[in-house]
Formats: sequence, structure tokens, C-alpha cells
Amino acid sequence: MRGVIWDLAEEGYLAVAADYMRKIKGDYKRSLFAWHCEKDVTAALEIVEREPLVDRERIATLGFSQGGVFSLLIAAAVPEKVKTVVAYYPVTDFEHWLYDYRRTNPMQRAVFRIIRWYFRKESGARTEEEFRVKLKNASPLHHLNKIKASVLLIHGELDRSAPVDESRRLYERLREAGIDTELTVIPGAGHVFNFKDPQQATTAWDATLRWLYHHTRQ
Repeated sequence: MRGVIWDLAEEGYLAVAADYMRKIKGDYKRSLFAWHCEKDVTAALEIVEREPLVDRERIATLGFSQGGVFSLLIAAAVPEKVKTVVAYYPVTDFEHWLYDYRRTNPMQRAVFRIIRWYFRKESGARTEEEFRVKLKNASPLHHLNKIKASVLLIHGELDRSAPVDESRRLYERLREAGIDTELTVIPGAGHVFNFKDPQQATTAWDATLRWLYHHTRQ
């Protein structure tokens, strides 16, 4: 993330990287369910707003994978404060992603059973019903009516961790809601492609900078 924020700084942006953690049994640890109340969601934003150099009318959120999910959730939590969002390969509907019964590959089904078990353990849910509620609360697609910011979604065509349909569904719903949105699909790219393939990374980053320039400087 240091490389990302330095790249943004070189373009004239004040950039902050947030590493969300929560306290569990006296110790701080990373968690897939880092946010259990609204103040957790806005904590980093409050720090940014205290910086004198920040223009509060032109705040953007940007994230990769889980960070992409968080960037969308921040925009939904405080729609009056976030002007635009760039989300790279996010899971937008965790319930659909974890319980997609269309998967026919036995190995893939087994892997996702383990992932569901781990997610439920991390969530602290005591029942299946409570777990489903937590999944919806963590899913940007279920907060669509709160998002007012423009949204750029960037996704790898061959992403197997978070299939490109995760972004496509959100993109279509945002368009239907009249939100200014674009979906950039990177051909032949998998998950976290921009940290692996320089050419694909350049294509995606150029699209990111164009979007940020258009939506924060004009």
C-alpha cells in the first residue's frame, strides 16, 4: 500500500492507507469482519478530515479486494462525505458468493465450505440466521440505496477468488439507480492482478487516475 499511496501523492493527492483491526480478547488482530458499528467504518475518514490539507468536498475512497469492499461501504455509510469510489475486484454480495450453488467443481465446493466455516467463525455469529444477516451487512450490494458517489469498478476477467460477476451485478444495479459508474474488465487477469502483472497493472492504474482526475478535480 505504500507504493499505492506514493503513486497517488505524485499525482497531487493526499493519500492515506487504512489497516482496519479490531480488539478480540484483549488483542488487536486483522479480521474479515472488522466493522461491528458505524464508528468503525468512519474512523479512517475522521482522521483524514482532521488534516488541514484535505479538501472535504473532494474525498475519494479506493481499495483492493477486501479494501474494495470497504471503500464501497464507507461511501454507503457517509454518502455526504465521499465524492467518488474506485473498487478493485470486490466481493459485492457475500451471501451469494459463499452460497453459490451453481458451482459444479467438487474441489471448489469443498473449498467454499471451508471458507464459509471460517467466515462464520470470524463473524462471531451464533446461528445461521445471524450469520446471513452479518453477510448482508458486509455486502455493498445490500447498501446500494445509500451510495451517492460515482463508482469505478475494476475487475480481472478470469478472477476465481471474486468472480467478475460480483462487479457486474453491482455495476448494473448502480446504473439502474442512476449512479455515475463504470466497469473496467481487464482481459486475462485474475485476482490481485495489479500486484502481479505490470502491463495489466498499468492499464488498471491509468483508468484509476483518469477516473479520480475527472471526479475530484473538475
